[in-house]
Amino acid sequence: MDKTDGSVMLSPDFEKLKAQVEKLRVELSMRVLERDTLQFVEAKNLEMAYMLEIGAAEYRVFKAQCAMLRMKRKLEMIRAKKNRREPVDEATIDAALDGEFEAYQKALDERLHAVNDALARNRCEVLTEEETKELKRLYRQAVKALHPDLHPELTPEQLRLFEHAIDAYQSGDLQALRVVCELIAGGGPEEEESGSAMERLVKERDRLTALLKDVEARIAQIQSEYPFTEKELLAHPEQVEARKAELEKTLRQYEDRTAYYQAQIEESLR
Repeated sequence: MDKTDGSVMLSPDFEKLKAQVEKLRVELSMRVLERDTLQFVEAKNLEMAYMLEIGAAEYRVFKAQCAMLRMKRKLEMIRAKKNRREPVDEATIDAALDGEFEAYQKALDERLHAVNDALARNRCEVLTEEETKELKRLYRQAVKALHPDLHPELTPEQLRLFEHAIDAYQSGDLQALRVVCELIAGGGPEEEESGSAMERLVKERDRLTALLKDVEARIAQIQSEYPFTEKELLAHPEQVEARKAELEKTLRQYEDRTAYYQAQIEESLR
């Protein structure tokens, strides 16, 4: 560090290191925005499209499958009772089946919840192209100023503010995100060169590099999972119709088996 007439001249190595750290922060903020856009926006929109196109049919098939399996199990229990020459009480059997099929009912409820979420999202007000751009710009601004990976020294209140930014971005609440960004303070003081400052910058460079690698790995993982695995299908209406036709065929098969087991139960109870 050189001083001339009271001014401070930073060494080229220190300036280069600061520039590397700042570049990493910018790149990390962009990749975090990409990750969160995939996770909070694109994934939700894809899931909504999938549920509205195919999810309802899948729900009906799974519901029919559960009904078929329950009827089959009921027939088995009735026949076992009769083979042991024990009295058959349908109410007792049905109560036992409620317990056995509790996990199926829970899974069925979760699928219905997903369909309802898609219907609710489909009714949400859609942002204009300009509003969407502003939403992304403001969210990236919040990430750069408040993301705990970029700023480990954040206070609990600042972390809460960032959580509000995430919620606003996830729900497309542009006004709330505007308020968050209005509350964000300006940049921190410039760091002067010293041995300890150089060490901190080296550690920060290495930390940000590792975080960037983790975020990029997460982006790749998100793109390899549902609902992105259905993106190609949704892009081709003829494939969607073919999938729905398959589901309808499977549904009829389950309904036919259910009717068969029901007839067998009625025969066994005579």
